[in-house]
Amino acid sequence: MARNRIRLGVNIDHIATIKTNRKTPYPSLIDAVHIAERNGADLITVHLREDRRHIQDQDLLEIKKNANLLNLEMALTSEMIAICLKIMPDFCCIVPEKRQELTTEGGLDIKGMSNEKFNFLTKSIQKIQSNNIDTSLFIDPETDQIDLCVKAGVKIIELHTGTYADAQDEKVQADELKRLESAAEYASNNGIRVHAGHGLNLSNLSKICKIPQVKELNIGHAIIADSIFKGFEKSVQDFRSAIDNG
Repeated sequence: MARNRIRLGVNIDHIATIKTNRKTPYPSLIDAVHIAERNGADLITVHLREDRRHIQDQDLLEIKKNANLLNLEMALTSEMIAICLKIMPDFCCIVPEKRQELTTEGGLDIKGMSNEKFNFLTKSIQKIQSNNIDTSLFIDPETDQIDLCVKAGVKIIELHTGTYADAQDEKVQADELKRLESAAEYASNNGIRVHAGHGLNLSNLSKICKIPQVKELNIGHAIIADSIFKGFEKSVQDFRSAIDNG
């Protein structure tokens, strides 16, 4: 076991995409849950999007019944808050969501929220956390966003690593890594637990694993893509090994 073991959340949304696109009962998301857990996943992550493009409501119910630990990603809407409180996942991550986007494009812009929206965020966090659901906010690595997370009352953030992961230029990627390192340290110093995710794969996650404050990584697309050629079981094992040896 690694000295500072980072938890791995395996996101199975893209397995659901295959199922939903053809409206078939397969591939089995429950099989995916069990395979992931047997091979190194500490928790199962799913994003119930408002347009239901991959995970469906019934999928969420069945995954909750079968997963050891469930992390629900969701938009900040009254509908999703109600679903969260009905399903009672172990963890909840509030993320931004745009109907036209292919995937989440950036962190939650708390700084750009109106007072009404920020108050809704704060009340939603209080309501979710009062039901013993650990709640996090998915944000870009910016200190002013972290300050607002503290103000909103969350104890966990998930840093958006997409800009780092997508950088083609080595200097740009190095600068983005520094932003993540600084944000992780700043958050930890303010009593916030740090998670990270988005765009991470076997080629770029090792440097993120070296950030001492990072306690959890949530990875989906890269694991599913990798599994096309080597199988889901082997892919989860390889990502688990890469994180532990990062």
